[in-house]
Amino acid sequence: MTDDTVYRLTFTQRILVLIMVVLGTTTYSATILISSALLPQLQGALSATQDEISWVMTFNIVATAVATPMTGWLAGRFGRRATMFWCSLFFAGATFMCGAAGSLDELIFWRIVQGAFGAPLVPLGQTLLLDSFPRYQHGPVISIYGMANMIGPAVGPMFAGEIAEAYGWQWGFWMVLPLAVITVVGFRLVVPAGSQDAQVRLDWTGFLTLSVAIAAAQLVFSRGQRLDWFDSGEIILVTFLAGLAFYMFVAHSLTAETPFVSVRLMVADRNYGLGLVLVTLYGMLNFAPIVLLPPLLKQHAGIPESAIGTMIGWRGIGAAIGFFLAIFMGRLDARASLIAGSLLQVATGAWLMAFDLNVSLFALNANSCLQGIAIGVSWVPLTVITFATLAPARRAEAMAMFHLLRNFGSSLFISVAVAEIVRSTAANYARMTEFISLHNRALELPWVMGAWSIDTLPGLARVANEITRQAAMIGYVNAFVLYTIVSATVIPLALLARTPRTEPRPV
Repeated sequence: MTDDTVYRLTFTQRILVLIMVVLGTTTYSATILISSALLPQLQGALSATQDEISWVMTFNIVATAVATPMTGWLAGRFGRRATMFWCSLFFAGATFMCGAAGSLDELIFWRIVQGAFGAPLVPLGQTLLLDSFPRYQHGPVISIYGMANMIGPAVGPMFAGEIAEAYGWQWGFWMVLPLAVITVVGFRLVVPAGSQDAQVRLDWTGFLTLSVAIAAAQLVFSRGQRLDWFDSGEIILVTFLAGLAFYMFVAHSLTAETPFVSVRLMVADRNYGLGLVLVTLYGMLNFAPIVLLPPLLKQHAGIPESAIGTMIGWRGIGAAIGFFLAIFMGRLDARASLIAGSLLQVATGAWLMAFDLNVSLFALNANSCLQGIAIGVSWVPLTVITFATLAPARRAEAMAMFHLLRNFGSSLFISVAVAEIVRSTAANYARMTEFISLHNRALELPWVMGAWSIDTLPGLARVANEITRQAAMIGYVNAFVLYTIVSATVIPLALLARTPRTEPRPV
């Protein structure tokens, strides 16, 4: 679809395209994290160890990362409508087979298929929206699309956990099947045919080297903490493989006539290259609090799962508010809107740093809502800045890399944050236990010990448990410091972007 065909769609066609893309994106994004809510049941039902059951999520993420860069080639080779239809069809089939799996090996296989065929739907959907609507409507449209991208991962695990507890883990996967089937039919009937070129060749060298680099890096991030990072021979080997494959990919892409991914485009188009850096940082901030906060609140603060689910729900509400605000902020300079969203994220990070284990549910919900607003406000100007100066013909390829780096940023930051939490918790526990000794005269003072006691084994156990809680809290605060620093990094980078030219509204 060229830029000229944007205005050939009727209003009704555009709305139908928007509905189908939002529905498809919500369905796919929900399935990414659904398995996280099902892992305890899956481990028992499939007689798997904790390490074995983790592959259910790991291989899905790896398949998603490998398949995402192929989006541009698939759309060019088979056409946009055919690609979205067949990908959604295989995605729906794989989702059904995930619930029907009778063994761990079967489940892992179908999760790989699910991730591989679902991955192109996200960048292709966003590309389709940019091509279907005139530029002056991109802000509101991307706001609605971004809301779907946020609500799926936030709401999916919540419903999956409740449904699985009532009806079995299979229904945790099957609950999205009706939406998946509607998406299949909708893509076939609604998506414009576009153009295809049977002569489009796939750069196999670029594809294979990038796939190996991405898959190896994702394995390092997913298994590094569990295997104690570079004390493990597996992690050292996979890291070397990732570095070698990435070097070969870059070297090949800079010298090939028609590379799989145009590295030169990142340098030639400043907004696009800068946007890839910004979306990596955005990915780091996107799901980190959702992953980090629940273990802290449940294990150390004693907050029930229902309250944690409510907190995540408030983040979804905040995201809806943020994307709604972004519609009206579209009249402002995109850089100013992005900076405003980043300042909100800095504020949420600073607030998280001030939390302790006695934090109130009101503060948690308010902070979670503010996180969602910040994410919603940031997404639209980030997308507008990245693709403002890019030729429409390069959007499918560029959008694939855009979403690939967003997911890569999420994996990277979560791995780094968890490693810091584990390291800091151990270090602070060792440091604080040094002061618990019968030779420490300060502990004899009644206003120091209060109700605590180290004269008995039960008393020592209670003190050790409290030290563990406080050491863990310090580790999480350090992770929130990293979150705040990354949020602040976006601000100076946003100033380097060129101001997008707005398209005049038709009279």
